[in-house]
Amino acid sequence: MAEKKLSFEQAMARLEEIVASMERGEAPLEESLTLFAEGTKLLKQCTTLLDKAEQQVTKLTRSPDGEPKETPMEDLEL
Repeated sequence: MAEKKLSFEQAMARLEEIVASMERGEAPLEESLTLFAEGTKLLKQCTTLLDKAEQQVTKLTRSPDGEPKETPMEDLEL
């Protein structure tokens, strides 16, 4: 069965749940390993989404000649 892709916010919320659960140390070893694996996948997904967002912002903030142009975040329309 295909895994459902979560939004960035959903993935971060789940990752926070996993970290909190592991920090409590209440899960047995096998469950902790499963949570760790899920957390690793979520971290990779969040990193990918952030990288794409950064690339989009960079692309949107280039001047017409292709050079980077410094634009305050409040001036950006996303």
